[in-house]
Amino acid sequence: MVTDRAVEARGPRASRTRAVLAPLAVALAAGAATAFVGLVDPNEPGHYPTCPFLALTGLYCPGCGGLRAVHALVHGDPVTALGLNPFVVVLIPVAVLLWGRWALRSWQGRRFAGKGMHPAYVWTFLGLMIVFWIVRNVPFGEFLAP
Repeated sequence: MVTDRAVEARGPRASRTRAVLAPLAVALAAGAATAFVGLVDPNEPGHYPTCPFLALTGLYCPGCGGLRAVHALVHGDPVTALGLNPFVVVLIPVAVLLWGRWALRSWQGRRFAGKGMHPAYVWTFLGLMIVFWIVRNVPFGEFLAP
């Protein structure tokens, strides 16, 4: 097992390479998942499991339509993606920006363990998600349903 001191003794390049392994692994996993959703159409029945919340309650969760939205984005159709799940479509660039910040901080040797996000942003996100969840399930918010 290689310790942090052993890696640092090899030089800053080895330490930097090790530091960016986690962000790179997340990028590879997200890229593979996106490619899979792009190749395997979620509009075809039987390819993906049904949303458990939708199956139990008959109501849409904040993620319902998200796979189909990602599929539409992969195929260059942002209008359809916005119609399926605007919350997911808006969150994708936010997730990319947060990932970029994490990767940059890792490359610079700075930690990004939970302290990089102000709690107000987290609470705002949760509040918006709950409002979206509720509004898409009431009659006047029907346009937000997938």
